Amino acid sequence: MGPHPAVAAIRLAVRRVLHDVLTEHSLRTGPHATGADRARAAHPQFADAGATGAHALPERPPAPLVLVACSGGADSMALASALAFEARKLDVRAGGITVDHNLQAGSGLRAADVVSRLTAMDLDPVEAVAVHVGRDGGPEAAARDARYAALDAAAERHGAAAILLGHTRDDQAETVLLGLARGSGIRSLSGMAAASGPAGRYRRPFLQLDRQTARKACLVQSLPVWDDPHNTDPAYTRSRLRHEGLPALEKALGKGVVEALARTAQLSRDDADALDSWATEADRSVRDDAGELECAKLFTLPSAVRRRVLRRAIVGAGAPAGSLFARHIEEVDRLITGWRGQRAINLPGRVEARRQGGRLVIRQS
Repeated sequence: MGPHPAVAAIRLAVRRVLHDVLTEHSLRTGPHATGADRARAAHPQFADAGATGAHALPERPPAPLVLVACSGGADSMALASALAFEARKLDVRAGGITVDHNLQAGSGLRAADVVSRLTAMDLDPVEAVAVHVGRDGGPEAAARDARYAALDAAAERHGAAAILLGHTRDDQAETVLLGLARGSGIRSLSGMAAASGPAGRYRRPFLQLDRQTARKACLVQSLPVWDDPHNTDPAYTRSRLRHEGLPALEKALGKGVVEALARTAQLSRDDADALDSWATEADRSVRDDAGELECAKLFTLPSAVRRRVLRRAIVGAGAPAGSLFARHIEEVDRLITGWRGQRAINLPGRVEARRQGGRLVIRQS
């Protein structure tokens, strides 16, 4: 008899991602790869050594290391168990990391317990990393920033090819609704990508699986899980959306809202990617010989493309991308489409946008 359907589903999702990682690893280390590529695949310490020099490259780089980010909750524990199972059948090394946000009493003990569970699955390396959560952007955003910074550092430290995250289809639906509430445009509606971060470091195998599948997989495998009290705390926006907003939508619109939102995310991502590509090409065509943006040329672009060009220019001038909202882009866009002699627009990061001599000048003040 085969595994329970929930277990089979999570293993298949992880297996597909591991095959992608192996394919990419092969391209970096195969006969057509450069010496630098092979060095990076072996370990970050070789990144600048090249094919020859002080650091001799191994004849065959080690198997790629894949880490699982595990909080101890049902989603990430199901993910860890599937990684441990599939890695044994493939040429993949598997490890785990848990981040202690220090936001709750006993968080250090919880992290130590997760380390013990991951170690019992024969994952190696396994570690807990404690972080300090600041206040910028609110508690949820600050915790997320601290967590990803810790995961990035762990990936560099261990030379990991990928880090698996346990976000499910339910998480994707919540992300789409939060983006809709912010009114930040189609990119916000595209939700989380299956692969993101530097060189696609972060992989999300469970975006097509619901939260109950992961929890059921833990139950049938007798995997203990930890339910984060923050996930039910109404002080947090995502918690309110999960326990009040989505149930209300399903009551009003019927079942299938989560699946529909997840489909919306994928369709929006495809459209946003196409528009971003168009904007990249357009950016080169609307600048003068000195590299300044020409207002007349910007005016001829479709608004969706023009605003992407403006956003790229503003971020390039030093505005933090996370602090730049649709209203900021709209104000700058009016310097192009509704010019009436307006004064300069002040933007996050002390960036200033002004229209001057038919050019749009964007720079830090």
